[in-house]
Amino acid sequence: MLWIKALHIIFMVTWFAGLFYLPRLFVYHALCEDEPGRARFKVMERKLFWAITTPGAVLTVVFGLWLLADYAWAAYRHSGWLHAKLALVAGLVAYHVWCGKLVADFAADRNRHGHVFYRWFNEVPVLFLVGIVILVVVKPF
Repeated sequence: MLWIKALHIIFMVTWFAGLFYLPRLFVYHALCEDEPGRARFKVMERKLFWAITTPGAVLTVVFGLWLLADYAWAAYRHSGWLHAKLALVAGLVAYHVWCGKLVADFAADRNRHGHVFYRWFNEVPVLFLVGIVILVVVKPF
């Protein structure tokens, strides 16, 4: 099971790397005023989302479910920290999907947000990461 846990952590790091960098690209894309620059950002966003971030998310969830399946169901029912972690992971998946919608909006030239919105949007995964790591390591309840 340690190999599964290691793979879960590796792909979680990959997923978060993408979720930290993608909104940063949105900031710069929203500021970009020339067509060649916008075209370059579209390619970077698409490749980052589909080739790195999404596979990282899928494999994190797969290995996480594998770990959960191996976890004693009796213990699961009495592990409030795990329920809270899974709720945060569900929120992180929703954030990931929202990022995918924003990638599609930029690709179709339908961006409706300014760079300030994306600067704040870029901070959201940090909150998820802090909450999840604290829950897993400290197991406060």
